[in-house]
Amino acid sequence: MERERLRKRAEHGDPSWPPLLAIALTVGMHYALTSKVTVGPRWLVPAVEAVLLVAMAVVLPRRVDRHVAAHRRFALAVIAIVSLANVFSLALLVHYLVAGGHIVGHQLILSGALLWLINVLLFSVWYWEMDGGGPGIRHVDPGGVRDFQFPQMQDPAGVVPDWRPGYGDYLYTSLTNATAFSPTDAMPLTLSVKLVMAIQSVSALATIGLVIARAVNILG
Repeated sequence: MERERLRKRAEHGDPSWPPLLAIALTVGMHYALTSKVTVGPRWLVPAVEAVLLVAMAVVLPRRVDRHVAAHRRFALAVIAIVSLANVFSLALLVHYLVAGGHIVGHQLILSGALLWLINVLLFSVWYWEMDGGGPGIRHVDPGGVRDFQFPQMQDPAGVVPDWRPGYGDYLYTSLTNATAFSPTDAMPLTLSVKLVMAIQSVSALATIGLVIARAVNILG
């Protein structure tokens, strides 16, 4: 099965639905946040994000088999907008915890957990789009310069021939970075990716260490 998936990706490019699904999940989780940490009505930001996501789904091909600069810029813009909304929500939640507010404990725990999950999903899409210039360039130039070095690249023995990272590999990289606050699986090779991973680690640490821990403390 793994060989078949790699063959399809090598011939036709990476499927675009996994990152689209990840962004869709973040939009739904933004709607589930408490209204205290959202801009305007709770539905406003998710509604804008949903419209952009639909447009992104229409524009992008089912499989990314070539590099189209306009498509990639639009995708990065959508990811950036969703990321900014997440940063704003996290900042508001931290403000309520530090400066005081009227959010009850269970709302803090739920919002903190959702923000952490959004963090994992969003950065997995960032890594998928950043590595090697994006999935389109990785497809047309599989041996090109990369931003990540996966274990399979270092020791190809026992690895499926012509292995290449897919969205699931970037999702795992994002999960481990948000959990361990440092790279554990794929090593960052370029300064840009190191900076993005550092931002994810700091935001994940703030969410887990300050938001969720403080919420549990309030409940206690």
